[in-house]
Amino acid sequence: MRLLKISIIFILTLSLTSCFEDRDDNVIAASEINDFVWKGMNAVYLYKDEIPDLANDRFSTNEEYGAYLNSFSDPQDLFNSLIYMPETVDRFSRLIPNYIEFEQQLAGTSKSNGLEFNLYLEPGSDTEVFGVIRLVLNNSVASSLGLQRGQIFDAVNGTQLNTSNLNSLLGQDTYTLNFANYNDNGTTAVEDDTITSTTNSQSLTKEVYTENPVHLTSIINVGGENVGYLVYNGFTSNFNSQLNDAFATFQANTVQHLVLDLRYNPGGSVLTASYLGSMITGQFTGDVYSKLFYNNNLQSNNRDFQFVNNIDGSPINSLNLNKVYILTTSRSASASELVINSLNPYIEVVLIGDITTGKTQASSTIYDSPELFNKDGVNPNHTYAMQPLIANSVNVNEALVPSTGLIPDITLIESPRNFGTLGDINEPLLAAALADIEGLGRFSRQEIEFRAIKSDINLKPFEEGMYIDNSDLIINRLQLK
Repeated sequence: MRLLKISIIFILTLSLTSCFEDRDDNVIAASEINDFVWKGMNAVYLYKDEIPDLANDRFSTNEEYGAYLNSFSDPQDLFNSLIYMPETVDRFSRLIPNYIEFEQQLAGTSKSNGLEFNLYLEPGSDTEVFGVIRLVLNNSVASSLGLQRGQIFDAVNGTQLNTSNLNSLLGQDTYTLNFANYNDNGTTAVEDDTITSTTNSQSLTKEVYTENPVHLTSIINVGGENVGYLVYNGFTSNFNSQLNDAFATFQANTVQHLVLDLRYNPGGSVLTASYLGSMITGQFTGDVYSKLFYNNNLQSNNRDFQFVNNIDGSPINSLNLNKVYILTTSRSASASELVINSLNPYIEVVLIGDITTGKTQASSTIYDSPELFNKDGVNPNHTYAMQPLIANSVNVNEALVPSTGLIPDITLIESPRNFGTLGDINEPLLAAALADIEGLGRFSRQEIEFRAIKSDINLKPFEEGMYIDNSDLIINRLQLK
């Protein structure tokens, strides 16, 4: 195979009209960033073989390669052109303009007012929108103001929400929510339900906030047996000790059952996901938990994750369970799905809620550095990085999470009619788990009329992500001279 030797000096001296500012407000050519984008994707992209422009022998001369880079005035356009089937297969790779902010977000720190919400079309309308607060983060602006899960709002700053103004109104750092009431008008039909505006409102301002993903831990007695209940909202590796502490509480209370609430958990660290599986079990230490497979050029990096009994030398608090209940919604993604998929061959996993996102691939942060695309020697001229899909995650039987998502055993879709208090035994998803534990039978209820609107606002920083550390990767990179 031909390995193209491309002159970096030649590339960087190309004349481009599009330029970008680096961290010191110095203007740099787009070609410098484009060079990083192509080389990084050529080296690590999971679907490299499916993209002809990423072939090692794609370019015959420096001039051809330079002209190719020069044809993209914006690095995002180049990156987008290299994504394989973005509507169905790769919905998750991303180009990151500022990796400093991104790293803070991965650690759980971002600007937030502490609210997460679902957005829905008003009954009978194709444009008017209302929202329901689905989660109030602990120790946040919203929690200090007393806002509650289940509250309805239909306007922001006095302007009715619609499908055209969602991002502009709710994407602001400061805004006022105008609250409303949901009225089912005494019928089971959705079509005649109404949203009625009220005079109540609340102003919120986003602040720098670090979320502890261990949102709620409680012990519930059911029929004389203790049930551990955990709301876990993100596989954030710097909160591994807090997760282990939650399981210490379960251990101390001799829980016989576990309800793991991942309904708003979009993913995070693959390693943390393996720790969680080890906390739930404990009887499979050393056995294969999950596997990662890379592209054909990086097969030497394929890796198995095992069930373990410690985190950096600290003992894991394991429950040795043979069955676990996991609550899901369409927001449950990536590392959440990895936990479900990886536990399935070993213990009984009962899913309650909605179909999950359907993401089986893992990403890693790729930096513009001269060696292994890690942080060592990163290019000081810009802050661009990438999070491309670089590996597929499977369980011990090499089964993938279906791209269509994992189907629940008990279907219960959250809707504006049934938002209950998290941890309350009457909250529908938790109640369904407790009923099954108590042997009262299973039931399902599906309210597809209330599917939430997909929007690019109000997402967690690592939304639908599953990340691995690339510091140990051996990357087969084109030799540049």
